Amino acid sequence: MSDVVIELDGREIALSHPDKVLFPDDGITKRDLADYYRRIAPAALPHWRERALSMERFPDGIEAEGFFQKQIPDHFPDWIDRARLAKEGGTITHVVANDAATMVYLADQGCITPHLALARVATPERPDRLIFDLDPSDDRFDKVQDVAARLRDALDDRGLASFVQTSGSRGLHIVLPLDASAGFDATRGFARRLAEEVARAAPALATTAQRKAARGDRVFIDYLRNGYGQTSVAPYAVRARPGAPVATPLRWREAGAADLTPRAYTIANIFRRLGQTDDPWAGIDAAANRAADLAR
Repeated sequence: MSDVVIELDGREIALSHPDKVLFPDDGITKRDLADYYRRIAPAALPHWRERALSMERFPDGIEAEGFFQKQIPDHFPDWIDRARLAKEGGTITHVVANDAATMVYLADQGCITPHLALARVATPERPDRLIFDLDPSDDRFDKVQDVAARLRDALDDRGLASFVQTSGSRGLHIVLPLDASAGFDATRGFARRLAEEVARAAPALATTAQRKAARGDRVFIDYLRNGYGQTSVAPYAVRARPGAPVATPLRWREAGAADLTPRAYTIANIFRRLGQTDDPWAGIDAAANRAADLAR
């Protein structure tokens, strides 16, 4: 089929091969993916704006090999916002998705899953997000929920606000909003100390062991992504898995539900959810923790 032109934000985005199937088991096409990102933009953009974005691209669909790409390609249009950030030995220029048109354009480029920096482009060395990625070693999601509850309790004990989302893959992400007053060394140090504290308190349930062979059937509390240049899957991003699951912000009371799974929400049902409930992360920036309080 010929290209389809989408008019959005005063831009015209031509979808090439709009009927290309990206999720073969589900018949989800590139047009479907672009339409999802167009519709989800009002909920997603407050969390995406002003952050360097890394693209997880699957131009030939999820059954073909995909790749990560941080550097914006030369052929991307000039109207897409960019941020040049330092890296070891030079710089790298990232996409910054500040509008819905950019989100749709990325979908046209086969970017199924955007990943976001933990700091805003204006303060790239001072993060305003801290993340714990809970990664199970088996299919027992109830273990992930248990570890998440323990982490939340430890954070509550310190008076620190925390937020949770499904990963859309296998686990949960716990996120702390920060006031961007400290560097990555401080925030990563706190994340490591807290992860190790929780793992010591429940050694049969949780671990911070980096080697998979050392984890057994325990949940890995991954604090390692809290470093400069690291990223986390974007809220409301689609994951490259059958069913097109969505990384979905939750309320804490939802995170412990017996019927919850990490892939509970997909592009087929996420809008029903958002029609019934507001974005649980809508107030995340207003709840920013002082970096100084991480030392408690």
